[in-house]
Amino acid sequence: MALNLSQKQEVVAELAEVAAKAHSLVAAEYAGTTVSQMTAMRKKARETGVYLRVVKNTLAARAVAGTEFEVVKDVLTGPLLYAFSTEEPGAAGRLIKEFAKGNDKLKAKVVSVEGKLLPAAHVEVLASLPTREQALAMLARVLAEPASMFARAVKAVADKQGGGEAAPVEATAEA
Repeated sequence: MALNLSQKQEVVAELAEVAAKAHSLVAAEYAGTTVSQMTAMRKKARETGVYLRVVKNTLAARAVAGTEFEVVKDVLTGPLLYAFSTEEPGAAGRLIKEFAKGNDKLKAKVVSVEGKLLPAAHVEVLASLPTREQALAMLARVLAEPASMFARAVKAVADKQGGGEAAPVEATAEA
């Protein structure tokens, strides 16, 4: 269906708004993907915070102008599916990687993160980035480790110096 000028302007404005806030972009060739596969991918994209859209490359190039994804303008050729990660950087990479396993027609073509144009093979690296919850758990573990090491060292020193005195103190505390 052909779009008139006002519809094209709306698409460009919507895409530009998403691109301005997005963390990463993965553009993938989707020719040969079935409707049911695309529907499943769109559903998963909504659940994971990925903005997924098929638009003409000229409209996408206009939309990313002035954003950190402007570096991709020159490599947008052929029918492409645009996946912008809006919540966490690796979400679009995980989505494309997951659906590419079951569909050899879906291939990442462009990857862009933090204003850098990366080869399509970097979708694997992008997909391996931890989710926000995983990153927070890693940070908590790193922050808690020095305290737990200190506690173990204090306990070891106390055991070495006090010998068996710690047990009666605990027994009397329980009574």
